Amino acid sequence: MSNFVVSARKYRPQRFEDVVGQQHVAGTLKNALATDHLAHAFLFTGPRGVGKTTCARILAKIINCENRTADHEACEVCSSCKAFNENASFNIIELDAASNNGVEHIRAIVEQVRFAPQHGKYKVFIIDEVHMLSPGAFNAFLKTLEEPPPYAIFILATTEKHKIIPTILSRCQIFDFRRITVHDMVLHLRNICDKEGIKAEDDALHIIAQKADGALRDALSIFDRITSFSGKNIRYDDVIENLNVLDYDYFFQITDALMAEDVPAILQLFDQILRKGFEPEIFVLGLAEHLRNILVCKDEATLSLLEVGESLRERYRRQAALAPATFLLTALNLANDCDINFKMARNKRLHVEISLIKMGHIHRAISAARAPAPAAVTEKKTPDLTSAPPQVASTPPPPVPAPLPSNATPLGKDAVLEMKAGLRQGLKKAETISLSLDSYDTAVATEEAQKAALESRLNLENATAAWQQYAGGVESPTLRQAMQLAKLKLEEKMLVVTVGMSTHRGLLMQEMSRLLDALQKELHDPWVRLRIELDEAQLESLKPPTPKRPTTVREKIDNMRDVNPFVTDLLQRFDLRPEE
Repeated sequence: MSNFVVSARKYRPQRFEDVVGQQHVAGTLKNALATDHLAHAFLFTGPRGVGKTTCARILAKIINCENRTADHEACEVCSSCKAFNENASFNIIELDAASNNGVEHIRAIVEQVRFAPQHGKYKVFIIDEVHMLSPGAFNAFLKTLEEPPPYAIFILATTEKHKIIPTILSRCQIFDFRRITVHDMVLHLRNICDKEGIKAEDDALHIIAQKADGALRDALSIFDRITSFSGKNIRYDDVIENLNVLDYDYFFQITDALMAEDVPAILQLFDQILRKGFEPEIFVLGLAEHLRNILVCKDEATLSLLEVGESLRERYRRQAALAPATFLLTALNLANDCDINFKMARNKRLHVEISLIKMGHIHRAISAARAPAPAAVTEKKTPDLTSAPPQVASTPPPPVPAPLPSNATPLGKDAVLEMKAGLRQGLKKAETISLSLDSYDTAVATEEAQKAALESRLNLENATAAWQQYAGGVESPTLRQAMQLAKLKLEEKMLVVTVGMSTHRGLLMQEMSRLLDALQKELHDPWVRLRIELDEAQLESLKPPTPKRPTTVREKIDNMRDVNPFVTDLLQRFDLRPEE
């Protein structure tokens, strides 16, 4: 039988300083121990796997420790600490309320409260999953929890605080445990890898931390599973294969295809994802998360919200520089609508494909929305069918209607009026459809005319003119100076802007979204992209040349002549000849 111990148990924290992501709880409990203001009842609440039971055990061990350290941690060498570490302490009683939730179990706890500890100062009762207790058990526990003997301390732990009755809550000090961040999980997993001699890629550890969804215990369980699969070398490809996670590369490719309006490539990539066994709903959620991450990278202030590795972070930055904010917001809205209506759709694949096609035409839709409205069409008058038609000389008289059959019932006046009203309404609908088609043809013609004018407007000369026009309307003098000193060059659809100072680059990066929208509108081209580059050599070229300082007598006299022309007259009048 193997002696393998899972990481969640092997690396379970034994001190408050080792607890991951719950420094606010550990700090408060340490201060309470330092000032001897320890309550008699605690309630630890929070998501699963964040350290509630671990902190309860650490606190129970420190309370009975005979030689606490200076930072109020357990000494690990006294008899009480050794008994706790060997699971042989009679002063710490644990109860799992998930399986022991009856009145008789609480009565057994109350009975043990009556006896003082034989060794140590306190008896600590840890009740896990306390929300599972029955109403009768809660009522039987109330009096003891409110007025316990001075040597009894209760620590309750739960994941669902709302299920605990208010009379229990009012008798406890409540500590809310937070979800553990991806960054803290990655640091903890990296520490374990160093201790175990395991090589792991940063992107692989980030995937494990994201899959754990804020629970460190889940992250450690996934880590053990991946270690069993990969051995001492954990790679990103092994993690996504073992956890059935969709590769980031698919989302980057689909986003590039969406911005290029390459609908066939979009549908083929989606088909590849489905062939790998991923559900369409998982793809939609992943695409929405990817678009959100790109939008986060648009501003340096929100870059800290991106929870990925450094290599992926740089890749997100590059794609964020190419994606306009209007495109990202519209695509996010479409992805959200697709997710909301996904369960009601009968053909799930077609539902997602329609949303992807819409995303692929965002640029075209934005261009059509910005186009001027077509001229209003004069409404045609509907002829009055109740009056007699005008007689035209060249038109032959209308044929005489055939007589009604003998068994036919003549129509009444109301029926005739109803038929005329229906005919009039039908003609009006036909005219409306005709006007709609005419408007659509006009919009299409306008869009085609704009497309024809696109290529002629997109060149370096027009881009420079649009750039200088925008710079003239800027209020900030520093930003105006940065734009005026910048050098422009055009690489296909990419306008490369080179500046010589990092501060100028930062100002242009902050203004990039508004600047890009203005350039696209001025050049009539939604595909114009913008890239800001830093060239320190340009800064040196912009500095004025340093004047040479005169050293000899003749150089000084020449310098004086340049400043004041009367010096020459003075030298000639007194016949002065400056020496070298």
